[in-house]
Amino acid sequence: MDMYEVDLESQVLKYLPLVERIASRISVKNTNYEYEDLYNIGVIGLIDSLKKYDPSKKVPFGGYASIRIKGAIIDEVRRHSKLPRYKMNLINEYYRAKEELESQAQHTASDEEIVAKMGIDLNQLGEIYDSMHYLASVSLEGTMFSKQEDQIHLADLLEDQTATDAEENLLVAEQKQILAKAIKRLTEREQLILSLYYQEEATLKEIAAVLDISIARVSQLHGKAIAKLRADIQKELNR
Repeated sequence: MDMYEVDLESQVLKYLPLVERIASRISVKNTNYEYEDLYNIGVIGLIDSLKKYDPSKKVPFGGYASIRIKGAIIDEVRRHSKLPRYKMNLINEYYRAKEELESQAQHTASDEEIVAKMGIDLNQLGEIYDSMHYLASVSLEGTMFSKQEDQIHLADLLEDQTATDAEENLLVAEQKQILAKAIKRLTEREQLILSLYYQEEATLKEIAAVLDISIARVSQLHGKAIAKLRADIQKELNR
């Protein structure tokens, strides 16, 4: 084993906790993968980042590696793990029911009103929120606007909702403003969950410990917060 291989191995060992943290943030409930699978894919992403990292660009390695590790995991999950059609249909039905209820009653629809409208129970609604959490952690990772261009990252807004960029175009600025307003309309607990998940990059297990609730409940609350944001944003955009 030459010195390069020894150094590479030591660097891999040093950054394994980073792989662990990123892999643990991806929901596996709706995928064909176990946590160990995601972890192993992340290690491959770490090794790739170590080989391709260019110190002369003065980019911190931790940030560079995080992007490549996360990208490797999410690309793999996206290729092979899509939500079943019936779950996507339930999510769409949820948004239709929520919109109809709120247009009639002029207030935020409660879970009880939504399950009555959809003809389901609260456990089934919890499963819908779980699916929304999955989409947010994989398909919509870190963003509420899913287009390839003009992406607005939730973490950026949570870090500084008053920050502006003189060079950003008017559309992006408008979307940021809409999202920032939508975040402020969430409950304090929902805002805390989003802040911990996106800004602090806490795992569901860590958030569960902070809030003293189960990991499953955190997943559902995160999914519900994302659902509120998306519905609120669509309402603003369609005005």
